Amino acid sequence: MKVTIIGGSRGTGAYVGAAALKAGDEVTVLSRSGNVPGDVRSVVGSATDPAVVREAIAGADAVVVTVGGAKGVKRQRAAATRTVIAAMKDAGVRRLIVQSSLGAGDSASQLPAPLNLITPIVLAKALADHNEQEAAAENSDVDWTIVRPAGLTDKPATGQVKALLVGQDGTLDGSIPRADLAQFILAAVTDESTFGQAIGVSGR
Repeated sequence: MKVTIIGGSRGTGAYVGAAALKAGDEVTVLSRSGNVPGDVRSVVGSATDPAVVREAIAGADAVVVTVGGAKGVKRQRAAATRTVIAAMKDAGVRRLIVQSSLGAGDSASQLPAPLNLITPIVLAKALADHNEQEAAAENSDVDWTIVRPAGLTDKPATGQVKALLVGQDGTLDGSIPRADLAQFILAAVTDESTFGQAIGVSGR
């Protein structure tokens, strides 16, 4: 596959890129820093710049959005996701995976107590951004999947991921290694059962 990662120079995006390279995929990373491995096609610029985003997703089979918030910028994740969706429409790219956060949308109930009470308060600004980001994906006409991870860590991969849709029985744990999240995201790219779904994920 040809996979473009929006915000892939660090964090989850860097893990997704590494996993995709290991799987033999062609990887393009859009980032401000350009700090990417040598085997990755790098596009440097802002994820809210339409021309830069169009360059990054040209020829892609799938786009993965892992951007974080930007200091001094309101709703950076939402703005970037809207820009990506518009560019995908222009380029005829269909597959989109958006990294959101557990607690966004209607997923607070999936968090273990007392995190289900604390998270919406402590992360109110970030979750408002994620909510707007999720709405952009849900209201688009692309084949989207929203992945809502629990707290992210850089611990080694365990190969064990718990995934729940809202309304399914059970709750998720409070954290997940980024390496496990990256594998889940990469597997979801080609899994049509995840199309149009918002999925909460954690470690086991």
